[in-house]
Amino acid sequence: MTFQHPAERGGNRRGRFERMAETASNVTSSPIFYGFCVLLIAAFVIVHFAGVPLAWMMFVGDLVAAVNLLLLALLKNTERRAEHAIQRKLDSMAAVLLEQHEGGSHQAHESLRRAIRMDEDV
Repeated sequence: MTFQHPAERGGNRRGRFERMAETASNVTSSPIFYGFCVLLIAAFVIVHFAGVPLAWMMFVGDLVAAVNLLLLALLKNTERRAEHAIQRKLDSMAAVLLEQHEGGSHQAHESLRRAIRMDEDV
């Protein structure tokens, strides 16, 4: 088990969990997943008002709790990766400004270009 920042694990390449978290983040931000959550909440309410056996109430409650925990883990992973990317960009911009002020080489410009991924095809 590692306690490194999620964006720093594995160097510049993204690991299996990071790729899965990115895909899951895209799915969970979709209207289809929102509809699934609305149906899950409706099932939770219906189960409680319909007087179904306790086992079904517990099953639906456990399902809601499990979805909640998974979404929390994905949200935290996405938040940490975004935080790290923003910090890298801010550090690069500060280095460029300092370099311009001091009249140094243009290494910070290249670092900034990599940090904001200007060279990537969108």
